[in-house]
Amino acid sequence: MTEATIRRATPEDAPTLAELGAATFIEAFGQLYTPADLQAFLAESHSPAGYAKALANPDYALWIAERDGQAIGYAQAGPCGLPHADASPADGELKRLYLLKSAQNGGVGGALFEQALAWLERDGPRTLWISVWSENYGAQRFYGRHGFAFAGEYAFIVGEQRDREFMYRRAPRPA
Repeated sequence: MTEATIRRATPEDAPTLAELGAATFIEAFGQLYTPADLQAFLAESHSPAGYAKALANPDYALWIAERDGQAIGYAQAGPCGLPHADASPADGELKRLYLLKSAQNGGVGGALFEQALAWLERDGPRTLWISVWSENYGAQRFYGRHGFAFAGEYAFIVGEQRDREFMYRRAPRPA
């Protein structure tokens, strides 16, 4: 297997991120939703304009993993926006971490994860948050291995459907 490269995304990557974001979401969760709910969610959450807005905001950062010139995964990080009483915008959040199924289990996800967490802690240790679908057990185990612990749950809305989403938190690590 050819090695993947990871680079910081630029504004020119917005269309690629939108396409990759939609493709990875469909691969992971598309079977859970009606076509109308799925299309509405993708149009709102994975549009080129949405990614362009995040890329233009210095409080957010995105990375793209590529193999043989093709985008295979990405990560997005920024201020915490989760609906938890203890969460603060001063805390960091890994907002998205997705890979195409064909690129999973080869270390690329872990490398994207490490890039995002290093960026979130660039100014020193702080509380970090992640949300994950309640039935994504592999991701929950992965985050647990990296010091994240269950902190609560909320409803993640996709169209008319409300999914059970878990919030995980990691306390600031000693500097």
